[in-house]
Amino acid sequence: MGRTREAGCVAAGVVIGAGACYCVYRLTWGRDENEIIWNKDDDEEGESHDISETGKGAKANAGAGAGARLQGDSKAKAEVAVELKSGPDVKAEAHSKAERGGGLEAKAKALFSTLKEQASAKAVKAAKLGTIFGTRALAPGLPCPGVRGGGCHPVRNGARAGSKASGKSKGRARNKSTRTPAMLWPVRKGKFNFPYKIDDILGATDLQKVLNILERSNDPFIQEVALVTLGNNAAYSFNQNAIRELGGLPIIAKLIKTKDPIIREKAYNALNNLSVNSENQGKIKTYISQVCDDTMICRLDSAVQMAGLRLLTNMTVTNHYQHLLSYSFPDFFALLFLGNYFTKIQIMKLIINFTENPAMTRELVSCKVPSELISLFNKEWDREILLNILTLFENINDNIKNEGLASSRKEFSRSSLFFLFKESGVCVKKIKALANHSDLVVKVKVLKVLTKL
Repeated sequence: MGRTREAGCVAAGVVIGAGACYCVYRLTWGRDENEIIWNKDDDEEGESHDISETGKGAKANAGAGAGARLQGDSKAKAEVAVELKSGPDVKAEAHSKAERGGGLEAKAKALFSTLKEQASAKAVKAAKLGTIFGTRALAPGLPCPGVRGGGCHPVRNGARAGSKASGKSKGRARNKSTRTPAMLWPVRKGKFNFPYKIDDILGATDLQKVLNILERSNDPFIQEVALVTLGNNAAYSFNQNAIRELGGLPIIAKLIKTKDPIIREKAYNALNNLSVNSENQGKIKTYISQVCDDTMICRLDSAVQMAGLRLLTNMTVTNHYQHLLSYSFPDFFALLFLGNYFTKIQIMKLIINFTENPAMTRELVSCKVPSELISLFNKEWDREILLNILTLFENINDNIKNEGLASSRKEFSRSSLFFLFKESGVCVKKIKALANHSDLVVKVKVLKVLTKL
């Protein structure tokens, strides 16, 4: 029985040793793979030194486990001690267990206990790694386009204590997280330097500051914001006087010469609000010819053209400065024919201002106009177009009668406005056709015009 029991113990020891070696092999194989992944990630984090040491310890464990399977009792003790060198915190405990047990079973239990504790330590370390690489936050110091402060670049959240990364790897990681090409988000210089909001109602002191900024700055963005701020403040009568008294009109008018269409548009809008004041009109009249020329040659139906037409309309509400624009009458009628709906409305308001001044009648009816203007009397147009063109015809017809120009028809050419409205008879036929218009307001206006013929 003694030999049988001894043979059974040997067989059990072989089985246990084989299982231990298999476990060591599996842990070592998995650790080698993790070591490769860890080394790739550590190119940015600088942890390659610690991981490589752990990998070497794992290889030593594999060799020790294999030796324990093939050697006797005394050699197994030495190999187990070597196996535990990579785990300094559990080495002494496992070795003492093996000594106290005195058998192969005790050695195997000590080996399994050591491997279990090492696997637990590795799992904790892997969890920390997942936290470091998986958590991302926004860097608070990197500006986004259109946002003051605030971050939009993801960076790793925090730095690990005791990191052994080299300065080179840290510098490389920092460059990856903070380097942003300037061409992605073009932000105009001085975007956040303007001290006021565009809708702030300012006093004289603040208006002076805005005018100083506008005069000294060459930044298109700051110029645009300053002009909008001044234009909004010019909607109030007390600020219309203040801006003029502070010398703001020449500063604003200087920008109508710029090539930037946005700046020209904002300058026209500011001057338009300022022109409501009669004293300001006396200053703005210096620039009215330049505004008219630019309005006629700029892109058709553009925002700049509309802003220029609005300014010209305000400047011609009174009769004082209309004569400064009489040379542009043919251009106005050409624009009336070529422009879109909104341009037509605005240009008709401008021409109506001239028709309300009898002194401008002769120059107005003698200018050459496109014959296609007759199409504006068609019923397909909406109420506003028809009412404006009928008002224009009514005013001209009244002025021709009042000024006695009907007897001077030989003075006017066949391409003149006088011939189109008075002599051809086409306009009268078109107006009579509108007498049955579905819109009651248009019908009343047509009847009023017809009674004056």
